[in-house]
Amino acid sequence: MAYSTQLADRVREYLVQFPKLEIEEKKMFGGLAFLVNDKMCINIGEENLMCRFDPELTEDIAERVGFLPMIMKGKEYKGYCYVEPEGFRTKKDFEFWLNLCLDFNDRAKASKKG
Repeated sequence: MAYSTQLADRVREYLVQFPKLEIEEKKMFGGLAFLVNDKMCINIGEENLMCRFDPELTEDIAERVGFLPMIMKGKEYKGYCYVEPEGFRTKKDFEFWLNLCLDFNDRAKASKKG
Protein backbone atom coordinates (compact mmCIF):
# COMPACT_ATOMS: atom_id res chain seq x y z
CA MET A 1 0.00 0.00 0.00
CA ALA A 2 1.80 3.10 -1.21
CA TYR A 3 1.19 6.48 0.34
CA SER A 4 3.40 9.46 1.01
CA THR A 5 4.72 9.24 4.57
CA GLN A 6 5.82 12.89 4.31
CA LEU A 7 2.29 13.95 3.41
CA ALA A 8 0.85 11.78 6.19
CA ASP A 9 3.22 13.50 8.64
CA ARG A 10 2.04 16.94 7.45
CA VAL A 11 -1.57 15.92 8.09
CA ARG A 12 -0.72 14.51 11.55
CA GLU A 13 1.15 17.69 12.49
CA TYR A 14 -1.84 19.79 11.50
CA LEU A 15 -4.49 17.65 13.20
CA VAL A 16 -2.60 17.50 16.50
CA GLN A 17 -3.57 21.17 16.98
CA PHE A 18 -7.15 20.05 17.64
CA PRO A 19 -6.98 17.95 20.84
CA LYS A 20 -10.78 17.53 21.03
CA LEU A 21 -10.84 15.57 17.77
CA GLU A 22 -10.80 11.80 17.95
CA ILE A 23 -8.39 10.80 15.18
CA GLU A 24 -7.82 7.30 13.87
CA GLU A 25 -5.56 6.25 11.01
CA LYS A 26 -6.74 3.40 8.82
CA LYS A 27 -5.55 1.91 5.53
CA MET A 28 -8.30 2.63 2.99
CA PHE A 29 -8.66 3.43 -0.72
CA GLY A 30 -5.13 2.22 -1.40
CA GLY A 31 -3.70 4.83 0.97
CA LEU A 32 -3.92 6.05 4.55
CA ALA A 33 -7.19 7.54 5.76
CA PHE A 34 -7.57 9.90 8.67
CA LEU A 35 -10.89 9.28 10.37
CA VAL A 36 -12.06 12.15 12.53
CA ASN A 37 -14.71 11.31 15.11
CA ASP A 38 -15.30 7.93 13.38
CA LYS A 39 -15.79 9.48 9.91
CA MET A 40 -13.46 9.40 6.91
CA CYS A 41 -12.16 12.95 6.63
CA ILE A 42 -9.00 12.97 4.52
CA ASN A 43 -6.96 10.33 2.77
CA ILE A 44 -3.32 10.26 1.70
CA GLY A 45 -2.29 8.60 -1.55
CA GLU A 46 1.06 8.30 -3.28
CA GLU A 47 1.20 12.05 -3.74
CA ASN A 48 -2.38 13.33 -3.73
CA LEU A 49 -4.77 14.23 -0.97
CA MET A 50 -8.28 12.82 -1.14
CA CYS A 51 -10.70 15.21 0.52
CA ARG A 52 -14.24 14.77 1.81
CA PHE A 53 -16.16 18.04 1.76
CA ASP A 54 -19.62 19.59 1.53
CA PRO A 55 -20.85 18.65 -1.99
CA GLU A 56 -22.54 22.08 -2.23
CA LEU A 57 -19.07 23.65 -2.46
CA THR A 58 -17.95 21.62 -5.48
CA GLU A 59 -18.42 24.38 -8.05
CA ASP A 60 -16.34 26.85 -6.00
CA ILE A 61 -13.47 24.54 -5.12
CA ALA A 62 -13.30 22.92 -8.56
CA GLU A 63 -11.60 26.13 -9.71
CA ARG A 64 -8.70 25.71 -7.27
CA VAL A 65 -5.29 24.59 -8.49
CA GLY A 66 -4.78 20.84 -8.14
CA PHE A 67 -8.48 19.90 -7.87
CA LEU A 68 -9.50 16.64 -9.56
CA PRO A 69 -12.96 15.07 -9.29
CA MET A 70 -12.99 11.68 -7.62
CA ILE A 71 -14.09 9.12 -10.20
CA MET A 72 -14.21 5.41 -9.39
CA LYS A 73 -15.53 2.78 -11.78
CA GLY A 74 -16.80 5.54 -14.07
CA LYS A 75 -18.85 7.26 -11.35
CA GLU A 76 -18.06 10.70 -9.95
CA TYR A 77 -18.35 10.79 -6.17
CA LYS A 78 -19.99 13.99 -4.98
CA GLY A 79 -18.34 15.56 -1.95
CA TYR A 80 -14.97 13.92 -2.61
CA CYS A 81 -12.01 15.07 -4.65
CA TYR A 82 -8.34 14.49 -5.20
CA VAL A 83 -5.88 17.34 -4.84
CA GLU A 84 -2.60 17.16 -6.72
CA PRO A 85 0.58 18.39 -4.97
CA GLU A 86 0.62 21.78 -6.70
CA GLY A 87 -2.73 22.46 -4.98
CA PHE A 88 -1.34 22.14 -1.45
CA ARG A 89 2.33 23.07 -1.73
CA THR A 90 2.02 26.19 0.42
CA LYS A 91 1.05 26.10 4.09
CA LYS A 92 -1.98 28.31 3.33
CA ASP A 93 -3.26 26.01 0.56
CA PHE A 94 -2.58 22.86 2.62
CA GLU A 95 -4.55 24.30 5.55
CA PHE A 96 -7.38 25.33 3.19
CA TRP A 97 -7.94 21.70 2.14
CA LEU A 98 -7.68 20.27 5.64
CA ASN A 99 -10.02 22.92 7.05
CA LEU A 100 -12.47 22.25 4.22
CA CYS A 101 -12.57 18.59 5.29
CA LEU A 102 -12.73 19.35 9.01
CA ASP A 103 -15.54 21.90 8.53
CA PHE A 104 -17.69 19.26 6.85
CA ASN A 105 -16.80 16.44 9.23
CA ASP A 106 -19.45 17.27 11.86
CA ARG A 107 -22.19 17.08 9.21
CA ALA A 108 -20.77 14.10 7.31
CA LYS A 109 -22.53 10.77 7.70
CA ALA A 110 -20.60 8.04 9.43
CA SER A 111 -20.28 4.81 7.48
CA LYS A 112 -22.17 1.83 8.78
CA LYS A 113 -20.03 -0.47 10.86
CA GLY A 114 -20.47 -4.11 10.00
